[in-house]
This record gives sequence, structure tokens and C-alpha cells, in this order.
Amino acid sequence: MRIFISTGEVSGDLQGAMLVDALKRQAKARNIELEIVALGGDRMAAAGAKLLENTTAIGSIGPIESLSFVLPTLKIQRRAKQALQQNPPDLLILIDYLEPNLAIGSYVRQHLPQVPIVYYIAPQDWVWAPLLENNQGLFKLTNQILTQKSKQLVQIIDRLLAIFPGEARYFQEKGVLVSWIGHPLLDRIETAPSREQARQLLGIEPDRLAIALLPASRKQELKYLLPVICEAAKQIQAKLPQVHFWIPISLEAYRSAISAAVKDYGLQATLLEGKTLEAIAAADLAITKSGTVNLEIALLNVPQVVLYRVSPITIWIARNLLNFSIPFMSPSNLVVMKSIVPELFQEEATPERIVRESLELLLNRDRRQQTLADYSQMRACLGEVGVCDRAANEILEFVSHLHVD
Repeated sequence: MRIFISTGEVSGDLQGAMLVDALKRQAKARNIELEIVALGGDRMAAAGAKLLENTTAIGSIGPIESLSFVLPTLKIQRRAKQALQQNPPDLLILIDYLEPNLAIGSYVRQHLPQVPIVYYIAPQDWVWAPLLENNQGLFKLTNQILTQKSKQLVQIIDRLLAIFPGEARYFQEKGVLVSWIGHPLLDRIETAPSREQARQLLGIEPDRLAIALLPASRKQELKYLLPVICEAAKQIQAKLPQVHFWIPISLEAYRSAISAAVKDYGLQATLLEGKTLEAIAAADLAITKSGTVNLEIALLNVPQVVLYRVSPITIWIARNLLNFSIPFMSPSNLVVMKSIVPELFQEEATPERIVRESLELLLNRDRRQQTLADYSQMRACLGEVGVCDRAANEILEFVSHLHVD
């Protein structure tokens, strides 16, 4: 069986690698010889996929931020389409990464109609569309654009594997064959070390104050988030001299910029590669960008301060032309649609606000306990462990039945 997987960014590479690993494991149990070709990253390659192109560094939020990635994305898509045409797979799996995956999926549906398409981890349009549907003007236009993308997705896919219950309901109502399998991070956290184990692995004394800094998985975040996080860390360090910061590097290409910032701000910090879970598990607090990592932090029961910034032009377009606003940006809050963790967006994401929220979570026992209680409620909405094997079994069963039919 030959499978083609398409995904992008650091989080997509992580989810893709976990799926590849499960597919290999389940295929072996069924005596299926499996070949996986992919658009993804080093993690997927390490899991056993043959990497056609690396897409981990091609990702952004906002129209201005994405401009520099247009040509590289088109080049990668062109090569992917050629590969698909020359050697059609038995199945195409699309993971998150909406715009590029819609382009590839639409191409396959038009030119290779015999190839079934499974979408795994649907884009979060299902969250925003209901929030926008009662608005007028350009806000209404935003909803229409999201609705159109959802319609296109529905038209090209044969099956959807949902990771959130709300995602499953949304696409079921649109007539898609959906299975809710739960969130794959549950499987990842199963292998994570305890706080004690992580501290031992990293050489952190039991009573040492440790804060994890997670500033960037996209290039734009080095510009808009890294300086403000480092300034906040500097102020925290002045108030709590015993603190040490641990900074996992999401992409090796970002190491020099982060290392230079640590030096410029005089931080007592250690940079880590390939030890994100260890850094989080060992921490008393995480100061982090918004993204999938927020769920990892929550599942490891570490209080966190979430922040996000985009370019001034992007935020002006969003607010003044699209009248765009969202209730939450962090997945930790979106899962239960309530404020579990503090979010600081754009002008709110100042060093002073980060310091204030951080000290509150570090020093206020009641606030920490409430956060942990809310995490428990959130975790209950994510399903049960074994997600990746369920996904792999669903996929292999689906393809096998198609071949029988």
C-alpha cells in the first residue's frame, strides 16, 4: 500500500510523525507492506516516511506574513502534483495546513479521481464559522470565505478523522463521513517524563525555579514574540534571581537568533534541542506562543501565559476592514470555550503584562490550583489514549474496504 501524506509547519510534522509511526505499526500487524511519501519534516522522515519536500519552515499567520512563502509553497505544490501524477498513491492523507492542502486535494480530486482522500485534523474553521455567522458587512464576508473553504474541503474528501467533538459534529452536519478519534497529543504525553524525571534528565535541582520559554515555531514569531518574551524573562529574573529559563528549539534554523537574544538580554537560560516535553514537564511555568504546544503544556499540568502578535498591518486589516475578533486564540481555551489560561494578544502582550500574569501563576497558590482543575476539565474533552493507532486502523480499514469493493 502506498500512502501520500501532506502537511506543513512544526506542529504538522509532529502530528504526521505520530501517524506515520502508527501506520507502520498497524500495517505490520496486518502484514501490509507500506510505503509512505510525504510533505513534512524531519520527524516524519525519522518515523519512516520518504520526504518529498520539507515544509516545517513554511508557515505563517496573517496575509502580510505569508507573502514571502507564496513562491516556495507553489514550488513545493508543483513538485507534489508531479509526484502524485507520476505514481498515484492508494490514499492521500491531508493533515491540517488548510490552503496548501486544499490545493493538493483539489488537484487529486480533479486529475486522480480514483485516489481516496482522508483529512486528519481539520482546520479550525469549524470553531470560527459559528462565531461569525450572525455578523454583517465585511465580517459577514469573512464568514462566507470560511464557509466556502469548508464547502471545498467537504467536496474533495472521502473521510475525515476529527480530533475534537465539535469538529466531528460540524462536519457530520455537512454530510462528511466522520470518525472522532480524540486528540493525538494524548498519546504523546503518555511517553512524557514526570516532573521529577524531567528535572533529573535536565539536571535541575528539585527546589530550583524553572520557567520554559517557547517563543517560536514560525519565522515571524522570532520577530514579533522573541523580544517581548526575552524582556519579560529579564524582568522576572530581576525579581526572582534564582530562576533559570529553559528554551526548546523548534527548528535548528532558529537557534542563532534565540541564542543571540538570550545573550543580549542577559538571561540565565539553557537552549535545548529535541527536549520540548522534558523542558515543559520540568517547569514551574511556561511563557509561550499560541499553538498546539499550549495543549502539551496543559496536559503536563504546567501553568502557562499565552501570547501572540502579528504585524501592525495585519492587525489593522483584521480590525478595521474585517472587524475581526475572536473569543480565544489558545487551543487550551478553545477546547472548552472558557478562559483557562491567560491570553495576551497584540498590544496586550507587553513585558509588564507577561510579568504580572507570570508572577500571579507562580506565587498565588489558589490561582495555580484553579488552573490545574480547569486543565482536568479540558483533558476530559480530548478523548482517550490510543488516538494514533485508532487513526491508523481507520485509515487502513477504509482503504482495504475500497479495494474489496
